[in-house]
Amino acid sequence: MDSIRKRNPQAALNSLEAAAISARGGFACMFSTAEEYEAALISERRASGRYTSRWPLLMFIGCAMMIAGTVLLLT
Repeated sequence: MDSIRKRNPQAALNSLEAAAISARGGFACMFSTAEEYEAALISERRASGRYTSRWPLLMFIGCAMMIAGTVLLLT
């Protein structure tokens, strides 16, 4: 390590600066606020179908069966 410092200190400094810049780039976030992050997260989850619900279909089937049962009992 001493021989590297003695040979070209400017090159070592440039190398360290480049490493620091690239390390900082890894911590950058593409969202400026938490609201932007959560909006993107929710839209991604909706696109993948995570928030779909079967309750409306189940409620329709349940009501149709109750109406059919009522009709059968009254006839």
